[in-house]
Amino acid sequence: MLLRIGPKGLRVRASRPLHELGALRGGYRAYTATARRWQDVFHSQTEDPNSSAILSSLKTTPRVAQTLTEKIVQRYSLGLAKDKVVKSGDYVTLSPHYCMTHDNSWPVATKFMSIGATKIHNTNQIVCTLDHDVQNKSETNLKKYKQIEEFARQQGVDFYPAGRGIGHQIMVEEGYAWPGTVTVASDSHSNMYGGIGCLGTPMVRTDAASIWATGRTWWQIPPIAKVTLTGVLPIGVTGKDVIVALCGLFNSDDVLNHAIEFTGSEQTMRSLPIDDRLTIANMTTEWGALSGLFPIDSVLEKWLRYKATTSAMFAPNNGKEPRFTHARIDDLVQNQLVADKGATYAKSLYLNLSTLSPYVAGPNSVKIATPIRDLEAQKIKLNRAYLVSCTNSRASDLAAAAKVFKDAAESSPDKAIPKIPEGVNFYIAAASIPEQEAAEEAGDWQALLAAGAQPLPSGCGPCIGLGTGLLEPGEVGISASNRNFKGRMGSTDAKAYLASPEVVAASALSGYISGPGWYQPPIGVNKVVLGEGNGNVEEDKAISIEEALEKLISQAESIVDGAESSLFGTSSKPEETDSESLTEILPGFPEKVEGEIVFCDADNVNTDAIYPGKYTYQDGVSVEKMAEVCMENYDKEFRTIAREGDILVSGFNFGCGSSREQAATAILAKKIPMVVAGSFGNIFSRNSINNALMGVEVPRLVQRLREHFAASAPVPKKEVTEPSENNESLDSPKPAEQAVPQGEKILTRRTGWKFVWDVRRSKVEVQEGEGGEKWSQKVGELPPNVQEIIARGGLEKWVKGELAKN
Repeated sequence: MLLRIGPKGLRVRASRPLHELGALRGGYRAYTATARRWQDVFHSQTEDPNSSAILSSLKTTPRVAQTLTEKIVQRYSLGLAKDKVVKSGDYVTLSPHYCMTHDNSWPVATKFMSIGATKIHNTNQIVCTLDHDVQNKSETNLKKYKQIEEFARQQGVDFYPAGRGIGHQIMVEEGYAWPGTVTVASDSHSNMYGGIGCLGTPMVRTDAASIWATGRTWWQIPPIAKVTLTGVLPIGVTGKDVIVALCGLFNSDDVLNHAIEFTGSEQTMRSLPIDDRLTIANMTTEWGALSGLFPIDSVLEKWLRYKATTSAMFAPNNGKEPRFTHARIDDLVQNQLVADKGATYAKSLYLNLSTLSPYVAGPNSVKIATPIRDLEAQKIKLNRAYLVSCTNSRASDLAAAAKVFKDAAESSPDKAIPKIPEGVNFYIAAASIPEQEAAEEAGDWQALLAAGAQPLPSGCGPCIGLGTGLLEPGEVGISASNRNFKGRMGSTDAKAYLASPEVVAASALSGYISGPGWYQPPIGVNKVVLGEGNGNVEEDKAISIEEALEKLISQAESIVDGAESSLFGTSSKPEETDSESLTEILPGFPEKVEGEIVFCDADNVNTDAIYPGKYTYQDGVSVEKMAEVCMENYDKEFRTIAREGDILVSGFNFGCGSSREQAATAILAKKIPMVVAGSFGNIFSRNSINNALMGVEVPRLVQRLREHFAASAPVPKKEVTEPSENNESLDSPKPAEQAVPQGEKILTRRTGWKFVWDVRRSKVEVQEGEGGEKWSQKVGELPPNVQEIIARGGLEKWVKGELAKN
């Protein structure tokens, strides 16, 4: 390889023929960005007046290789500099194609009105659905639902009433979520839209209010992970098994706060129908990701064609332009959006689908995945089964569950649908009315009712811990939904498992966690094949060679750039060293934040643990009540141990789970100004900034606290076991060895340690108790634009101030 310095700086030239370099990966790779530019927008966008601002920022495809995620974000970012190529890590002003809100629409509307806004910026951008607390017929809830409906009607936005379906399903089946677009919702399972090639990602309530008022919000493009799927799904294995296996087998926060792009051969992707893709994308949330994007391919095209044909035949003539049309699909296919060859990914993982078997997640954790054959041997008695949620209650899921009972009927002398045994309750709720109607037309809904299933209205219900059929203390439940955190579906003293619809149905029929027996292990398959890379050993080696080459090129370019600056000077101010670097502090923002550390020693403390779901949709909860229940599902003693002005420190992935902003505001209600963690869930971080709760990641502090307090405990070490009555959340990897038996572990501890965050110097200082070690560490800068949001009291007040300026 030769390095050449010319008038444009350093260039790399291979000392081997191109055909030999290409053999590294079976194709050529360009090391200079000189590719021809071409148009990269759908024809329909050029005719849409609402897209004019977006198109003005993107006239042609950037020359730098981009992932599919980056390409889609490029098209929906406003105010980009000329020739700006968006990449992972960039902050962008995002104008999403659609924004959906559900039962939280009224709190969003309240925020919207409190900032002085009176008219939604772009009514074609907003969708309101009612889906979470649909069984609640109380006067308070009905009043809230009426307020949301009247607000939507007055503003002229699309509205779907309670019982029509779950918002995410509506967004997909009604064509709002469209391939190649950015569609967001104020709900953590917006990832589901990735199943149809739409970049779906969650926003929080304050973001939604900002989008209502201005049509835009801020977003940082996350690191992007490529997940290569190989092989094909065996008979009896489903998309639910794929994502449960991914969550349970890659269970060390491998994709935490990443955007995922799924890829694979045409044969592999043909084995994953759209409903399976929607399930997988939906639960990338539980895997820790911010999106889960599938390719725009022939499988998706066939699904879209079917939707367009049925829409043309049966859709009501309401004067609105249909969203599913063959012309729009032609446009999509002719201008197919794909990741560029040579695009950069933060990490690559692979999973061989052919080696999968049916899996079950739990108890009380998506990070514990067990083959169904192993659980069957344990004869785990079941109390409740649930076929509900946006994850797995479409017509195909209801058909799979019904087949379990129909097959059993065929093998019985009287051919009658067998009844669910006494002591087991089985609940069903379709993802939407159209999905239920399809199941009724096929006879599947009736078969489930004949077996004794209890129908619920189309909505979230038990999945979110609302309505009929919640788990009682000591009970065991299995659900086709997406989240089984402790206390999520009822009592914190119950156990919850997750599985595919057919496993849920088979378990309901037998009274024990069991499968339908459809899966037969392929000959020679005795373990799941997965790992880092793309599953091709030779190709993975070649990628490693290329990465090393690119690193060498980057280092050489830095050397040349430095030499040019030394020889010819530079117009920019020299960078300051870390010791000299000072962050500008805006008026109203403290230069230092300090307090005593109160330590909650756990990883993956989720939003249900921070702020219980039963309060999430009670809009009248007082600040005092929020403070009282803060961390209630984690440790009831937190209320009396934590004090005003404390610095809350916890482990890794703090705030994972749902998008409820009360997880941040409840901590503020407790008058705790700051949270320090090994790492944060991204949605929690976003909620924190939007609600003026400060946070910083200091993994070293978590490690030091664990070392110190484990070493100081007076009792001998014991093995970690599941605690009695399941009071301890298992939603985390096995913890570090504890000196205290797990059942006696101190969940919340006053440490006597002092913590200081020097914002100006981007540094934290820790005093490890009186007479203990004192140390400091550099942390990431808190830039002035983020300071401004916090100093004003959050994004809501910031938007209000900006509107007042205009």
